[in-house]
Amino acid sequence: MKTIAPRFRHLLLLLLGVTGALLAGAAPVSAHAALTGSDPKQGAVVEQAPTRVSLTFSEEVAMSDGSVRVLDPAGKRVDTGKTTDLGGTTYGVPLHSGLPDGTFTVAYQVVSADSHPVSGAFTFSIGAPSKTTAALPDQTAGGGVVGGLYGVARYLSYAGFILTVGGAAFVLACWPRGAGVRPVQRVVVGGWITLTGATLAMLLMRGSYTGSGAVGDIFDLTLLGQVLQTKSGAALVSRLLLLAAAALFIAVLFGAYEKRTDPKEKKDLTFGLAIGGAVVAAGLAATWAMAEHASTGIQAGLAMPVDVLHLLSVAAWLGGLTTLLVALYRAPSIEARAVRRFSRVAFCAVSTLAATGLYQSWRQVGSWSALTGTRYGQLLLLKIGLVAIMVGVAWISRKWTGRLSEALAPEAAATVVEERTRSEEPVTVPTGGPSKGSSSGDAGGDTGSGSDAGVDGLGANTGSGSDAGVDGLGANTGSGSGAGVDDKRSAQLARQRAALATARDKRIRDADPGRSGLRRSVLTEAGVAVVLLVVTTVLTSTEPGRTEEAAKAVTAASSQRSGPLSLKLPFDTGGQDGKGTLLLDMDPGRTGSNDMHVYVERPNGKAFDIPEVKVSFTLAAKKIGPLPVVPDHIATGHWSASGVQIPGAGDWKIAVTVRTSDIDQVTVNKNVKIG
Repeated sequence: MKTIAPRFRHLLLLLLGVTGALLAGAAPVSAHAALTGSDPKQGAVVEQAPTRVSLTFSEEVAMSDGSVRVLDPAGKRVDTGKTTDLGGTTYGVPLHSGLPDGTFTVAYQVVSADSHPVSGAFTFSIGAPSKTTAALPDQTAGGGVVGGLYGVARYLSYAGFILTVGGAAFVLACWPRGAGVRPVQRVVVGGWITLTGATLAMLLMRGSYTGSGAVGDIFDLTLLGQVLQTKSGAALVSRLLLLAAAALFIAVLFGAYEKRTDPKEKKDLTFGLAIGGAVVAAGLAATWAMAEHASTGIQAGLAMPVDVLHLLSVAAWLGGLTTLLVALYRAPSIEARAVRRFSRVAFCAVSTLAATGLYQSWRQVGSWSALTGTRYGQLLLLKIGLVAIMVGVAWISRKWTGRLSEALAPEAAATVVEERTRSEEPVTVPTGGPSKGSSSGDAGGDTGSGSDAGVDGLGANTGSGSDAGVDGLGANTGSGSGAGVDDKRSAQLARQRAALATARDKRIRDADPGRSGLRRSVLTEAGVAVVLLVVTTVLTSTEPGRTEEAAKAVTAASSQRSGPLSLKLPFDTGGQDGKGTLLLDMDPGRTGSNDMHVYVERPNGKAFDIPEVKVSFTLAAKKIGPLPVVPDHIATGHWSASGVQIPGAGDWKIAVTVRTSDIDQVTVNKNVKIG
């Protein structure tokens, strides 16, 4: 086992390194919801003080009193603290009356429907912009020490779920004899302990994670009570209740099931455990599906069961793979048919994983540009690459499985059981008196004639009425009597027997070259799986590409609508002195009433006094227009019109007709977005 220890250490270092790098890059956490609008708008200057500030998000969010704060130029809160749902995805907070002029700061911190914290801030001004002393916390929601710890707990919860569900499924579906193998039991029990501990930690940290981010708030019972009333808190509590049922399942699997010898009874118990285990596993997976990305966005009713199936497939593949790796390195033997069964299970799991993953990718990304241009899409590409590598290594593992010696396993198992039975017999220390025709333990005195070969050929007992020590370490002589062995000697011999048994087990495991090759390929798969699980954990806390692009589009459109519209249009009527440039300005450049100014310049930049300028607006998508506008001639090269009405938002075509003489004129067009 010395040769494999460095490999496990390297695997652990790989896990810690990748976890640290990705989780460091994941803070602060991106979220599913995004702020898409507000009233007053970001950066707006309003003449009169508003009575309320409203915020619109890309999806519904969880908002409590105090989630939105409005600070005046002096940094004093001017909101009432009572948030209200204004319908849809818009939320508001009333303001006090008598607000002064200047720049106000709006800070918000909410929780998106997929359980991730969302925070941000923007400003607006009353009367005119001014300096502001409003101080906002440096730490964003989901960041800091608590955010990092929560990310680690999230990773451990996924890992624990995979080991618990995948390890139990491996035993039931592929290797029933593994229920009695101690290393396999440790995998499943260790997974259950990890998942339980991580879930409790997430439940305690949830209030601080979505709120202040302070370490001291982790044990705040008031925050814990608030968490229990949220969707995420209910999911975590449900997971703990299901883990109690999972504990009973594990106790039966490694207790009554392992001890059953009657084939019919064992078959009936296998069926019962399979049904019960499937229900518990699906319930555990549902605690993620109902509280995270799958529960929001388009087709949520279909996405949640698909996500459950996806998580179960991941557990069957990666959890079974981990259990197989442990069995190959630590179990005395494993039948080739068990490995072949897992190969078929893994193939089905990967096929299901590919189908459900394809649907989830389409749902969360939505476009090729989001696949390459957003962080979610880039992480998804990395995940796909890692899965492809694992499938390639799995193909190599299948080749080694075909070479695995079927005949060696039963023989090896029988040898190990027999030798372990001999080595584990208790040492009997005689209390006195002669002993005839009997032996006093493996290290005691054997009487009679003849010779007994020592264990593993390392020692021998010879002579009449004499007992030679194990491995030649000592001998007890005497006629028809056994010499006593003290406690120190017994402990020494027990340690030696354990070392001999370990050496025999390793020699048996290494005897089959097919098994050695399979161990190497499965270890490689497990290493890639560690990185894959880290990427998946970060992916679950990253804003999906579809919503990120939608938020960018809304922000860009809002930015374009909020400012004045300015166009520069060169023209040439074709006649003498018919070239120039049109400058068209619209303020505020959005739906409703606008002020329009048209400036005409010669090629040298001087004002160009022409006979006529006409403008029209057309919204082809809604069959509106052309709407004619005839501006008034104000000065040389300057025309103006007030109250230009834009009835709806969309892509408008602006057509400007310029006449430079009685017969020379031209119409130039420009498409712009007006909202």
